[in-house]
Amino acid sequence: MRKEDCFYLGKIAKKFSFKGEVLAYLDTDEPQLYENLESVFVECNKHLVPFFIENSSLHKNDFLRIRFEDMNTEEDADAIIGNAIYLPLKMLPKLTGNKFYFHEVIGFEVEDKRLGVVGKIQSINDTTAQPLFEVLNGDVEILIPMIDHFLVKIDRENKKVIMDLPEGLIEMYL
Repeated sequence: MRKEDCFYLGKIAKKFSFKGEVLAYLDTDEPQLYENLESVFVECNKHLVPFFIENSSLHKNDFLRIRFEDMNTEEDADAIIGNAIYLPLKMLPKLTGNKFYFHEVIGFEVEDKRLGVVGKIQSINDTTAQPLFEVLNGDVEILIPMIDHFLVKIDRENKKVIMDLPEGLIEMYL
């Protein structure tokens, strides 16, 4: 399985018992959706390795207590502490309306109600306080804040993000 075909679910945070159980921090608003998984991919040495789950249960809201098959000792658990956990993209719940996953809008055109097509989304920068669409217009990169108030519609059929941007935002780049 390639990392590009997966989404980040969380990471193995710490050991839970002396019998190989671990606690995984889940980076999601709905951890209950992932309580009954059969398997996950654990990143080991930059490769995704399938790990099969014997049993799991939610632990203190954001953690999943996991007992993997063939993992029975503290040493087994130590070997994967801190490793990221991934699932295939097809396991993401479908979003509708103006809700979207960041990876899903890469390549979409941004269309402003006033100016028309602004450019194509190259990536999303979520390392800032406010996530930004990184949009390419010719060879000019435009940074557009991902603010709900600006977002008019996600048009999945035509691969467009329709926005109502404040006057001057796009013009300052061009």
